[in-house]
This record gives sequence, C-alpha cells and structure tokens, in this order.
Amino acid sequence: MTSAFRLATFNLENLDDVGADGLTLDERAALLRPQLERLRADIVCLQEVNAREHADGHRDLDHLDRLLDGTEYADYHRVVTSSARGKIMDKHNLVTLSRYPVAAQRQLRHDLVPAAQYQPVTGEDPVKAQSVEWERPLQWLTVEITPDRRLHVLNLHLRSRLASFIPGRKIGPFSWSRPEAWAEGAFLSAIKRNGQALEARLVIDQIFDADASAMIAVCGDLNAEADEVAIDILRADTDNTGNPKLTARALALLKPAGDPRSSASMLFHGRGLRPDHILVSRSLLGWYRNLEVHNELLHDESVSLVTGAPFAESWHAPVIAAFESH
Repeated sequence: MTSAFRLATFNLENLDDVGADGLTLDERAALLRPQLERLRADIVCLQEVNAREHADGHRDLDHLDRLLDGTEYADYHRVVTSSARGKIMDKHNLVTLSRYPVAAQRQLRHDLVPAAQYQPVTGEDPVKAQSVEWERPLQWLTVEITPDRRLHVLNLHLRSRLASFIPGRKIGPFSWSRPEAWAEGAFLSAIKRNGQALEARLVIDQIFDADASAMIAVCGDLNAEADEVAIDILRADTDNTGNPKLTARALALLKPAGDPRSSASMLFHGRGLRPDHILVSRSLLGWYRNLEVHNELLHDESVSLVTGAPFAESWHAPVIAAFESH
C-alpha cells in the first residue's frame, strides 16, 4: 500500500482584516488564496494568523475563515494556539490545518524550559532582574496519516531578529537612542529564539523516548538560517553531540535540489534568506521525495519598510515537502 502526503509551512504575515498598510483582507486574500491552493498540501502549518475581537471580548479567526472559503482547506481539521487563559491570541496565532484526523494536540510555552532571569544593563533607569519570556507557544500535533502510522508535527514561530524592548531606549518602532541598548535588545531576542528551539528539542526527545522510530516533522518560521544556533539546537546533529549512539535522534534539515539561491523564502536588502524550514526525523526522511519553495513573486521587505509601499502578499514564501512510502 502506498502512502503519500504533502506538508507545508507558510507565514501569512499578519493576516488581519485591515493591515497597517491599509490593504483589506479581500485584497490580500485574492493573492494569498492561489498561493495556498498551489500547495496542494495535506497538512499546512501557518504562522501569524491574527484574530478578530468582538464587542463582548471574545475572539475568532474570521479572517482565516474568509481566506480559506472556497478552498479544500476550509474543511480540514484545524488546531489553533491560545493564550494562558485559553483565549485565541489577538496576534500571531499558530494554526495547523490537516486533511488527516488529529489524534492528539498540545501547546507548550515555558512548560519545559523556565524563563531565564536577566537584569538589563543599558536601560534609562536601573531595572531589577526580569523574566525573559518568549511571546509565542509551540504547537505539537499527532496526526493519523494511516490507521497504523502517526506523524508528530511541531509548528513553530521563533522570535525574530528584531531587538527586544529596553526601557527608555526606543525612539521609534525601529529606532534606538543608544547602540548598546539595541545590542542588548538583540541579545535578549537571541535568548528567546534559542530558548524556544530548546523547548521544541525537549519535546522531540520526549517523543523519541516513547518511540525510537517516531516520524517527526518540525515546520515553521524559525527566523534563523541553516547554520545558526536555533537550527543546530533543533537538529542535535552527531557532529555537535559527539555521540554516535544519538545519531538516530538527529533531525535532517530539508533542502531543495538545484541552485541554493533558489531556496530563499525571504528577501531583505536584496539578499535571499531562508528563515522558513522543515526538519524531519530519520524515519520520515525515508519517505522524503522533494522540497519546493514558491518564491517567484517575493518582495524585498526592506524596500517596504523604507517606502511604506503596501504589499498584499506575504514577505515569506511557502515551503512544501512531498513524502511517499511503499
């Protein structure tokens, strides 16, 4: 019996009714919807899905519903992250859509990795030690690919490179009063990004503890290139652990065939970046066939930040992997 499926990750870039650039959801959906349909995905990991808040305070994902209307994804099983109070977050929800039944689901945020304590040194006034907490949880699903085969999917959105807030040192959304304050903010963001990666790695090893041959896929906007620390933490490659007995627990970072320059999922100052990734366990690597990055119409994010020109598309390209087993 042949089993085949397609797995995708796509940062929708602040999916909302009306964005800061004034574009309406209908204008954005007209371009985003064909991108989603092109994926032909059985499982889709989405990032940056914003919520609509009603007068009574409750939130829903009406924006996503309207985007998916008329597509096959409208009928997929859906898993959404929430706040500590069990409420859909106002911004940057993780949403996973699955053609297959979801056997189990969980989200984690500082459940396995406590927030570090740190005392800022460049703030305007003396500040006591504070918790360095990351803003978004990770999403962990177990999906029934077949009655006897289950896939563990981790949907991640790691902290961006933007420097974290330092009291009294911001003079604009992207402007700082002192270079050392920006540097400390960038340092704090790196702690958050790598801490999120560590929590995901602990989940991965929990899965392997229960099933040494588990099929695992880690997908999302990791805000890191292939050779950066966050990716190394997720992979736990033997070159880093120095223990060949742990080789089966290492994850493989999937890469498209051909010219490496075609693998960019984002552009910034004319440079192709690849912050969006899919990593898989060795058992799933045996099913792997190919990876696509749909980046033909990428816009340079830095141009938009400088000019304020609105773009209906996301600054991220969707990434999709195909798997098949006999």
